Amino acid sequence: MTAPTEPERAAKAEADVEVKTEARVKRNAPLPGPRSGPLARVTREARPFLRARTGTVLRLAGWSLLEFVQTFLGGYGVARALDHGFLAGRPLTGLLWLAVAAVAVLPAQLATRGVFGRLADLVEPLRDGLVRRAVSRALSGALAHPADTSVRSLSQVTHQSEIARDGWAGLVLTLRSFVFTVAGAVAGLLALEPRLLLIVAPPLVLGTGLFLATLPPMAARQRDYLTADETYAAHAGRTAADLRDLAAAGAADRTVAESRALADDQVRAARSLARWSGVRVVALAVCGRFPPLLLLLCAPWLLREGLTPGALVGALTYLTQALAPAVHALMTMLSTVGGRLLVVLDRFTDAPPPPAEDSPEPQAADEPPPARHTTPGATTPGATTPGATVSVAELDAVTFAYGPAALPVLDRLSLSIAPGEHLAVVGPSGSGKSTLAAVLAGVEQPTGGAVRWHGRPVRAADATSVRVLLPQHAYVFTGSLRENLCYLRPDADDRSLAATIDALGLDPLLTRLGSLDALLEPDRLSQGEHQLIALGRAHLAAPPLIVLDEATSRLDPAAEARAERAFAALPGALVVVAHRLGSARRADRILVMDGPRTRCGTSAELLRSSALYRDLAGLWEPDDVSP
Repeated sequence: MTAPTEPERAAKAEADVEVKTEARVKRNAPLPGPRSGPLARVTREARPFLRARTGTVLRLAGWSLLEFVQTFLGGYGVARALDHGFLAGRPLTGLLWLAVAAVAVLPAQLATRGVFGRLADLVEPLRDGLVRRAVSRALSGALAHPADTSVRSLSQVTHQSEIARDGWAGLVLTLRSFVFTVAGAVAGLLALEPRLLLIVAPPLVLGTGLFLATLPPMAARQRDYLTADETYAAHAGRTAADLRDLAAAGAADRTVAESRALADDQVRAARSLARWSGVRVVALAVCGRFPPLLLLLCAPWLLREGLTPGALVGALTYLTQALAPAVHALMTMLSTVGGRLLVVLDRFTDAPPPPAEDSPEPQAADEPPPARHTTPGATTPGATTPGATVSVAELDAVTFAYGPAALPVLDRLSLSIAPGEHLAVVGPSGSGKSTLAAVLAGVEQPTGGAVRWHGRPVRAADATSVRVLLPQHAYVFTGSLRENLCYLRPDADDRSLAATIDALGLDPLLTRLGSLDALLEPDRLSQGEHQLIALGRAHLAAPPLIVLDEATSRLDPAAEARAERAFAALPGALVVVAHRLGSARRADRILVMDGPRTRCGTSAELLRSSALYRDLAGLWEPDDVSP
């Protein structure tokens, strides 16, 4: 059987991508059968929510009656001020009617204060319920499909639930104001002259009907736009993560074509959304601009039929000062916040994922089993070599994941660290370097495999005597420099302290303080001095294992090199999560981490065998101090 050629391997890799993509699409495909529209689904969910809060709705309506009174008296007072006051030769009566219309504003302001006091009873339960639903769905989805993890629930709990709360609050306030403002204006028109409604009602009804007719298609177009945007973002993320695989499979042209098609879908959705927005502008013009225009055109006929000049001015007041602003506010709210609210709430009404019924993808008979991610030279788990030195720390097929359904950060990693060895850990951000440091130091328990210190399982009682873990943010407390340095070794003498201070370059800080027993205030120290003090504490303790998780990141390259040489001179093992090339070059071995994939060796070996290490070496700035 001949080995496959390069084109055959590329074709097989591309076919594997297609099969996995098709399987993922089938798993995420919606269930067949009829499905109601988003407005119907959200309305169905909203009924029991509002029914359970009938008392809160009634209290909001009670406060809003004051706004009804303000609207009614606004136009009615102007009409009476003209007809029974100024036009009748009684200016004092006219002024009194205007005063009545002006004073009516004060109770309306009181109503606004009362409405906001009750609004929280209607808004906060919505957000709490949405968060509970998103968390419950995320947990059930993770149990049903352990292999499929998503950030959708995180977005729902944080961003989308806040959009729903703010949108619902704005909609309640605007809709409440619209209802009672329109009611007050209609009551005022009826009180002035019922025939006025025959003129102003048709354009209002026509514009409102046109606007309401745009709600379902506008929500659908907005949902299409969001879906297209999310699909393109997901495609871009997958493409960025799989650039090497795509290049190896020769799928660059296909990926570009897919990106172009998804971008075109997004553009079409945006244009469709813009067209429906134009229809809404027409509806707003019909409601807000046509009624006053028709009233002015019909004014001669109305005056001949007995309408008083005051009633005509009062009607114009209702149309321009009450109805037009209320309609404009409602339509603006529904066209912006309302559409977004409908789409967001509809996402919370989606059915939870069904239990997983598909079995794992079968492995081809001619495919080798997945490789174990071990470092070169690591011994077989459980095996011992006669006469071999017991390792300071050992990882035996260690796996670690942040949750039962999460992808592993460490995947069956085996690693042995000998006494006096200097190991550097490098990798891109998020590749698991800090997780490895925490597991190695016994801070985190692995979800699989075993961690051993000196050949024995990790015990919490041995932690302080075996290892020291220094994170990036150093712990320094208010006290003397001596107390901070001797924190892990209270019995240290002055000679040991002097050796540590000299080795790490703490002399300038000691000179500034005046003595080891001078008061040290953490707020007066730089971040680099914080790290130097923590490094001095670890150096003075000199445990068998020292793990520096970017504990020198605030130091300049020269100070970092001096600190690492000081630790390397100790008899214990040193593990450094490196962020500079010089730090990696000073190590005996380098562990390169790319998620669960690892590779270990010297710097020269990794420059030949690891593309990721070559990339990292090219990105590091040339400010490192040579060893």
